[in-house]
Amino acid sequence: MSAIHPDRDTLLSAVELATKAPSVHNTQPWLWQLGDRSVHLYADWERQVPATDPDGRDLVVSCGAALHHLRVALRASGWQTTVHRLPNPAYPDHLASIEPHRHAPTDDDVMIAGTILRRRSDRRPLSSWPVPPGHVDRMVAAAAKAGALLVPVTESVTRAKLVAAIAEANRQQENDPNYAMEIAEWSGRGPFATDGVLAASSPAPGLAHSTIVMRTFPGGTLPPYLGDRDAEEATVLLALATAGDDTVSRLRAGEAASAALLTATELGLATCPLSQALEVAGSRTMVASEVLEDAGRPQLLIRVGWAPTTAGRLPSSPRRRVAEVVSELGADTRKGRR
Repeated sequence: MSAIHPDRDTLLSAVELATKAPSVHNTQPWLWQLGDRSVHLYADWERQVPATDPDGRDLVVSCGAALHHLRVALRASGWQTTVHRLPNPAYPDHLASIEPHRHAPTDDDVMIAGTILRRRSDRRPLSSWPVPPGHVDRMVAAAAKAGALLVPVTESVTRAKLVAAIAEANRQQENDPNYAMEIAEWSGRGPFATDGVLAASSPAPGLAHSTIVMRTFPGGTLPPYLGDRDAEEATVLLALATAGDDTVSRLRAGEAASAALLTATELGLATCPLSQALEVAGSRTMVASEVLEDAGRPQLLIRVGWAPTTAGRLPSSPRRRVAEVVSELGADTRKGRR
């Protein structure tokens, strides 16, 4: 590592942490290139899941989360970053160019980077312990700093409408045979998988989730744990929104989602991103009008709460090897573009 540029090992370590970001069906739809003075993020359209995510929103939001993870990892290693989003308009798959600059890491920088390896998408029922408003405020502030609006859905009628929109989107998708084949392809993974959703991280079929319908991943083997009938009333739902709905807005939404999720993990909360209601046009319109009152474009929902003390630790999701997603600057990344 020189005085002004990180060495290759530092960059590879940061990319490895960046690949721990959440992504739709754990598809990990990103590619990275390393230059002498920069890191570059590309969308990998070969990993789009078209029945789930026909317009590629989830894919770009997933890449945004990886971008934020990279920046967090570099800050903890002593490197601040300047980000150029969509640096080449003629090549829209090139989502970001990241330039590291020397930075003295703070204790907070190191602490938040440490949450990357602890974060999980917890799809199980949560406890009835209320989430302190101050914790929610910290998540909202983290998302705002990353460039998006995170709205807690607390009013009972509005929350009921949101829960209904989630259920309706789930119903429509589960009635789509293409979706059924696609979700089966990415589900039920074993311990040696490198992508997709682990069977051990997915609730077994038929486990009720009181009021919020969670996406079903076939082949789930995760057993239930003791909850209570008030759990959903203590679960907080948040809607993540941006002013626009272009690629940069979606990328920003992913960065903000990462910031909010890592903040929640630091606070000891259990979280799960929920994209299903925004993958179906009618449900997405309802969220925009009834939940956000057309003040923003919805990009993602987040469920947050406390896991019961009886909950076991979830396994970490599988990841592709860094060598599979990293190449030298200038290599061809034009794969699978729509």
